[in-house]
This record gives sequence, structure tokens and C-alpha cells, in this order.
Amino acid sequence: MDKTITILGLESSCDDTAAALVRLSADGPAILSSVVEGQTALHADFGGVVPEIAARAHVERIDLCVERALEQAGMTLADVDAIAVTAGPGLIGGVMAGVMCAKGIAAATGLPLIGVNHLAGHALTPRLTDGLPFPYLMLLVSGGHCQFLLVSGAEDFTRIGGTIDDAPGEAFDKTAKLLGLPQPGGPSVEAEAALGDPARFAFPRPLLDRPGCDLSFSGLKTALLRARDGVVAEKGGLSVQDRADLCAGFQAAVTDVLAVKSARALETCLDRIPAVPAFAVAGGVAANRRVRAALERVAADRGARFVAPPLALCTDNAAMIAWAGIERFRLGHRDGMDLAARPRWPLDRQSAPMLGAGKKGAKA
Repeated sequence: MDKTITILGLESSCDDTAAALVRLSADGPAILSSVVEGQTALHADFGGVVPEIAARAHVERIDLCVERALEQAGMTLADVDAIAVTAGPGLIGGVMAGVMCAKGIAAATGLPLIGVNHLAGHALTPRLTDGLPFPYLMLLVSGGHCQFLLVSGAEDFTRIGGTIDDAPGEAFDKTAKLLGLPQPGGPSVEAEAALGDPARFAFPRPLLDRPGCDLSFSGLKTALLRARDGVVAEKGGLSVQDRADLCAGFQAAVTDVLAVKSARALETCLDRIPAVPAFAVAGGVAANRRVRAALERVAADRGARFVAPPLALCTDNAAMIAWAGIERFRLGHRDGMDLAARPRWPLDRQSAPMLGAGKKGAKA
């Protein structure tokens, strides 16, 4: 590494508006600043993210996030080598807001523009936080996506499994809505589950009876709905303990499915590469403590290094986009002013697309 690279990253693919500055030098990568403006309060009354509201909020906030990121880093745009921006996949209005802001900055400053796949941002985060060498197995598990990827290079991703319907984060959000819990659903369900009995309700573990690494969570959500309705019919409503037990059972089922499928994914990787790979996890659901602990045990049982980025870098952020931009920048990639916002953008361009579409974007 003979040249220091500093990149401004922008992220606006769903309901977090973010900007960050990341630098790569001879001393390794460093996050110089990271600003994330959430929209939870804007969507609270709707039980989920409303795309039009999210898009308008991105337009109003993204330039302010850029200003704050530069201020936190003590820098100006003159100190930046390029602009990296999420160009997809995601809610198209939000993606467009970020892309247009990045284009404006690039046009005004003459800085190179780099479009980044949001999923690549998550998938490459372990290289930013832990210096993880290629290849490694990545479980990307979030509100809109869930897939196992063999990451062999900054632009070399092989999908070996994924969800055929709802992503687990989406299932958490829907579970919270069904039980009258606040959004985002993941933290709400996790907090309730800590007080509940995971064995009270016999929830299914979808697709464990089938070979391969594909996952499904839609039926699990339906099973919870039926269990809730059964309790309401019997008692006339849900007690605090009923709700906690439902959350605990649901979380346990998701955890078991992810653990078993992760074990299979590791075994699949061992058939393709000679050494035991590292097993990394990223995405919002990776912030769930029970899920993370189960995945860590899976890695330990198979002698694989387990890597989970800090919680702040598991959820959507612009530092991961800036880092993915650095990875692409070093490979010589640049985009022009014709860079398009994309609602769909699979990382693995060889495999057939996964079926279904989550509320936060297409299964890629």
C-alpha cells in the first residue's frame, strides 16, 4: 500500500440516511467519521417503512449528513479521493436520492464517482473491521436479504443459499407488528424474548428437512399468527407473558434455522476450498445476541474463525459503502454520470435470482 485513499461514502437504500469517510493507508483502514440519521419516528405509526416517506426524508437529510461527516473528520471535499454511493438494491426512491447527491458532488468537484452494491458493503465489512483475507463465508442476514456468500474477491461472490421468501429481519418486523410491539421489530422481539419461554410454543423449523442451504421464514411468521390467534381465542387476549413466550419461541426457531443452515454452508465451502474458511456475519439481524451466539458456536465446532462486525456496522451505514468503494477504486473501477439507481442488483451474477421480494428490496 503506497498511496493513501480517502473516500466519502453515502447510503440511503432504505430508512437510514448515512455519510462516512474511510481512509486506507499503510497502517490499514480507518473510519474517520460515520453519521447515520434514522427514520424510526417517521414510520412508527405505519408498522413498517413507507417508501415515499423514506425517500423524502433522504432528500432532506443526505446533504446535511455529508456536512456532518466532513466536520467530524475535520476535512473538506478537497481531502477526498472519490465519492462512493449505494446504487442498489433497495427502495428506489431512497437509492435515487443518494445517487443524485453523489453525482452532484462529483460534478461540482471533479471527484471520481463509484457506484456500490449495498450487499457488497455488508459482505466486505469484515475486511474493514478485521482485515479478513479472501476467501471467507459470509451470512448476510438483514431486513430485506438473507443469503450465504462465498466471498473470493471484492467483486467475486458465489451464492450458495438464500431465503426463498421473507428475510429473517422482515419476519422479525412482521412478528412485532402482529404482537403490537414497536418498530423496528428486531430489537423489540429480542427484548420480549428475553423474558419468555422458548419451549412453550412448538414453532416449525422450515426447510431443515430438505438438503441445501436455502431458507424460508414466511411459514414461521404464519405459525406465530396462528399461535397468537389461538391464545386470544382461548383467553380473550394476550397477557404480557403470552407475548414474551411467543417472541421467545419465534426467536428460537429463527436461530435454529440459521445455525443449521450455516453449518451446511460451511460444509459446502469446505468442499470447494482447501482450508477452513472464516465465517462472517453481517446485516441487522446479526445484532441479535442469541443469533450471534449460535452462529459463533457453529464456527467454533468446525474450527472456523468467526467474525462479526461491531453492532453499529451490522445495520445500514455509510462506512461500509465507503470501504466497498475503496475496494472498487483500487481495482480501477469508476462510474460516469449515467450511473443508474437499481432496485435489484444481485451480487452473484451467475446464479439464478432468488424468488420473492422483501419489503426492503428484492431478494438478490
